[in-house]
Amino acid sequence: MDPSPLPELFPHVRIVMGTVIGLAITRLLMTVAGIIQHPQRGKRSLLHLLWMGSMLLELILFWWWEFALHQIEFWSFGLVLFIMTYATTLFLMAALLSPDSVSDYTGYEDFFLKRRHWFFGLLAATFLLDTIDTLVKGQNHWSRFDWSYFSQVPLGLMLCVIAWRSASRNIHLTVVGLHIAFQVFLIIRFFNTVS
Repeated sequence: MDPSPLPELFPHVRIVMGTVIGLAITRLLMTVAGIIQHPQRGKRSLLHLLWMGSMLLELILFWWWEFALHQIEFWSFGLVLFIMTYATTLFLMAALLSPDSVSDYTGYEDFFLKRRHWFFGLLAATFLLDTIDTLVKGQNHWSRFDWSYFSQVPLGLMLCVIAWRSASRNIHLTVVGLHIAFQVFLIIRFFNTVS
């Protein structure tokens, strides 16, 4: 089947993608609500809360920057599958920050550190998926960015490897701090408005 030029296809894809992102946001917010409702159920952690905040921001950013897909005229199943894979990767990261129970662990931080290999493997994948996503949106989209945007891939992958290998709380606090700082930079520099 040839790629489809149907103008109503993008809103359909955006709705399905938004559903996956909405489920991820819901999962994070339910975890925050559970922590507020039952503060004794699991030991809270600054590290865990910072990653939850960063992930919430990442989900909103993803939903926001995917609006640029409206410029794509021809859609294929492969492109839709790619977008859904990217959204699913973000959902899985949110799920790893929102465990059903931490009763087998000393708290949220212990759970996070023991599942860090999965989390940082998925985070590393998002840096690669973002590069493909930027290419898919075309030359006009790609040309909006400079070296500061593209530096996120090698730097992000390096931080993922460091966090994957280390269980040090201080290293993880540094990594999440850098991640949040770069997210804020990207919002101010590139994603404050959508044209």
